[in-house]
Amino acid sequence: MDNRELLLNTALELFHAKGYDAVGVQEIVDRAGVTKPTLYYYFGSKLGLLKSLLESQYSILEEKITEASRTPGNLPTVLYQVARVFFDFAASHEKFYLFMLALLYSGRENEAFQTVSPLIERHYQLIVGIFEHFSGELGNMRGRQRLFAVGFTGVLNHHIMMVSYGLSENEKFEISNETTYEIVHQFLYGIYT
Repeated sequence: MDNRELLLNTALELFHAKGYDAVGVQEIVDRAGVTKPTLYYYFGSKLGLLKSLLESQYSILEEKITEASRTPGNLPTVLYQVARVFFDFAASHEKFYLFMLALLYSGRENEAFQTVSPLIERHYQLIVGIFEHFSGELGNMRGRQRLFAVGFTGVLNHHIMMVSYGLSENEKFEISNETTYEIVHQFLYGIYT
């Protein structure tokens, strides 16, 4: 593992455990076993490190959401595939996903919030696009596709947070296919009624 990757992994561990604002550059480099100039060489600053961390991991999620949103079929089929992407990504990148959510719920003037919010907005727009695509199936949307996207991503994030809450280090995060189907079905029941 090179120093850049070592710094990214170390930062994620510390940011996940303590929060972005509670971790200083010195703590990151001490834990990684490198010097401050090494961190500054690769990232320029702690904020540069955060941006690199978020973008590198987030791009994986965004690519998979984009693929799932193009699944042939009806709305339930597409939403199921998108939900699986969220749950599978959270399972394989649990610390990153939970850290990303924590940043989203931080203060609006916080540099970490301002760094993560454009990324969250990108996948939110992909979800809005799904509801716009299926507007004929849903009847007159009357601008509700944004509300549906908020509701759907909120339901997914809530399930991710609740499943991960209380897991010990050796327990595996998992949301089954059956549970995913039930979550999507429950969500759609609210839309169609």
